[in-house]
Amino acid sequence: MIKKVAVLPGDGVGKEVTKGAVDVLKVVAQRFNHQFEFTYGLIGGAAIDEEGTPLPIHTVETCKQADAVLLGAVGGTKWDELPSHMRPERGLLAIRKELDLYANLRPVTYYDSLVDSSPLKKEYIEGVDFIIVRELTGGLYFGKPSERRTEGSKEAVVDTLFYKRDEIERIIRQAFEMAVNRRKKVTSVDKANVLESSCLWREIAAEVAKEYPDVELEHMLVDSAAMQLIRNPQHFDVVVTENMFGDILSDEASMLTGSLGMLPSASLTVNGPSLYEPVHGSAPDIAGQNKANPIAAILSAAMMLRYSFGLEEEAKVIEQAVENVLNAGHRTADLANGLHYLSTEKMVEAIVDVIADDSAIVNIMTAYS
Repeated sequence: MIKKVAVLPGDGVGKEVTKGAVDVLKVVAQRFNHQFEFTYGLIGGAAIDEEGTPLPIHTVETCKQADAVLLGAVGGTKWDELPSHMRPERGLLAIRKELDLYANLRPVTYYDSLVDSSPLKKEYIEGVDFIIVRELTGGLYFGKPSERRTEGSKEAVVDTLFYKRDEIERIIRQAFEMAVNRRKKVTSVDKANVLESSCLWREIAAEVAKEYPDVELEHMLVDSAAMQLIRNPQHFDVVVTENMFGDILSDEASMLTGSLGMLPSASLTVNGPSLYEPVHGSAPDIAGQNKANPIAAILSAAMMLRYSFGLEEEAKVIEQAVENVLNAGHRTADLANGLHYLSTEKMVEAIVDVIADDSAIVNIMTAYS
């Protein structure tokens, strides 16, 4: 298989973790006789510094010509004083719109070896395995008007939460399609007791559910969902929600695994390349120190193999290699609880070594056969 991958390292630790993910993809390609061609583009603060815009046109073209996109992270304190339309995060929002990346998938998986890294007790997080399906191209982040204005003599501000019926329907349908192959349960999260948009969201969820009689649907208010994610996370299978709620809840869910550095994500489209990125941000406080956790980026690369390329075995090899390394006691700084930890590069090397090891690969493949 020959596939083109557009790599957008972005800012801060994004450069370090995407390099690690690319290193892992290269060893997977070697082991399974694939060819991945990597092309690089600028986004976020790096693009602002180089070209005066958070998303250059040629970066968009590079992505559209690829089979998938691997993104690092954007943003940092360096650009905090820029006007809102020039902030690095605008590049991220823009690429989502340009590629119509409507569905963001954020799996949350329990690792027994990391039980001490989570602030929650083992009995609360043991066996956790759910996925958050977040609508990605609508809602408050994209609605118009979104501006500061003057009302009379007073300063005012407005953001608009806007959705079309078909935008809501397609993300809810995506959640049900995923639930069919999981534990057949969808939790639709909204704020229907306050927001009109959530009332429509709830109506559409009930309509779509009729097409999937084997899948259980429950409605849950977002404030209750935030509590239940900590109080009873085993309750969830597939969680579907709108853009801002999904952003907040998925970051909260990172505490179940012990660190944002463990959470990968996939942003899917109907036509064209999908985009894969770690959930964490650019972490400017540790950028360039070789301390970032590359696992979320590496697991995002595994999601790319699964969802964009249909390479299920290869994806599972990466995921199991990560688990093997964690089971062996290797940790990055965010997971080490003050104990000895590996650098970013050393953690990548440990994962690459497992994938390159013939006996380890045989054991992994046997486990999945």
